[in-house]
Amino acid sequence: MMRALAALLFCSLVCRLGNAETRPVTLQEAMATAQRANPDLIIARFDEQRAKLAIRVAKDPFRPKVIAGSGLAYTYGFPMSVDGSAPSILQVRGIGSIFNRPASYHVAQTTEQARTASLDVQVKRDEVLLRTSTLFLDALKWQRTADSLRSQLDSLRRSAETVQARVREGRDLEIENKRAQLAIARTQHRLELAEQESDFAQGSLAIVLGYPATDRLQPVASAPFQFPLPASEEAAVNQALDQSKEIRRLESAILAKRFEIRKHKAEVLPRVEMISQYALLAKYNGYDDFFPKFQRHNTQLGVSVQIPLYASAASMAQTAQAEVEINGYRTQVTQVRNRISVDTQNAFRQVRLGEKARELARLDLEVAREQVNILLAQLEEGRATLRQLEEARFLEQEKWIAYHDSQFTADRLKFELLRATGDLAAAVQ
Repeated sequence: MMRALAALLFCSLVCRLGNAETRPVTLQEAMATAQRANPDLIIARFDEQRAKLAIRVAKDPFRPKVIAGSGLAYTYGFPMSVDGSAPSILQVRGIGSIFNRPASYHVAQTTEQARTASLDVQVKRDEVLLRTSTLFLDALKWQRTADSLRSQLDSLRRSAETVQARVREGRDLEIENKRAQLAIARTQHRLELAEQESDFAQGSLAIVLGYPATDRLQPVASAPFQFPLPASEEAAVNQALDQSKEIRRLESAILAKRFEIRKHKAEVLPRVEMISQYALLAKYNGYDDFFPKFQRHNTQLGVSVQIPLYASAASMAQTAQAEVEINGYRTQVTQVRNRISVDTQNAFRQVRLGEKARELARLDLEVAREQVNILLAQLEEGRATLRQLEEARFLEQEKWIAYHDSQFTADRLKFELLRATGDLAAAVQ
């Protein structure tokens, strides 16, 4: 599995490095790609796979081992041992634990640590999804802001042409022409800043999704984002506490430490191992000179029982260390629960305030648009000037920019609340 993930990451990077381009992407596509190709998330999955493989390592004492070899040796005098066994042509030994409480608890501890690593992946996934959604909204906001500023520039240039004509006719002072040029230069500068911010957000979004830094992802959104939110502040807090992966991770760490304590305390329990052995002996080692009966084929089957008489000082110290760590984890759980409660309450309230701010910005925009329509009608009747109309259009674009800002803020606050309640991944699918 780890090799497959590494190959996927390597191939995706190699394939993308040679094709720098701008790609349109929807929020759902961005979220799906982030869960599949985000480098930080892939690294977290490597850690998860490593933790799962550690379970196989911990189970090793309970898997029978068979070792074949030879103890060939020339013997002069009494046949002594070779690596603890009599000299033999062929040796086959088998060994495996039958009862080993410390090893059993170590397996349970490693299994719980693997579960903790899986929760780490889920925490990292939520972080990546929030980062992706924020960058998507940021890129979309700056893209729309740049479009509004371009419309502003068009209005300012048309207005500047009118001012120049009035100055030539002597109906306005030269300073009006300078004011018009200053407004154009100021808006042009704002447009360059917005385009720079848009390019940066698109490049950052590409990096989060595993694309090379030279690529740009252009956000595409045809309608406002609509996600189901908790019905009340209390429901949001309860859901956040129930779904908190951070709390579950700490609880998993506590359980792993409890298994570690049991493992150290079990050091005084007996250990039973199955032992089997076969040896093919040869006469040239002189067995028949020292033993009354010689037999070429020899087998042995039994158990080895080891009974520790007292616990070691190291085991007692490690048990005390684990208990101290458990107390620390318990304190963290209380701290995290309090923080989640306060943060979720604030997030829920901020969402409500963000929606109100967006509604105010929308109403302000409607007034500006209506003012443009009124001036258009008055211009046809000769009761308004073209300059007044262009100034109203300029103001309308300013209201559009303010509306985009409020929309970005409201949606970002929703994503943060969804992440707190554990619904972000499901909401964007």
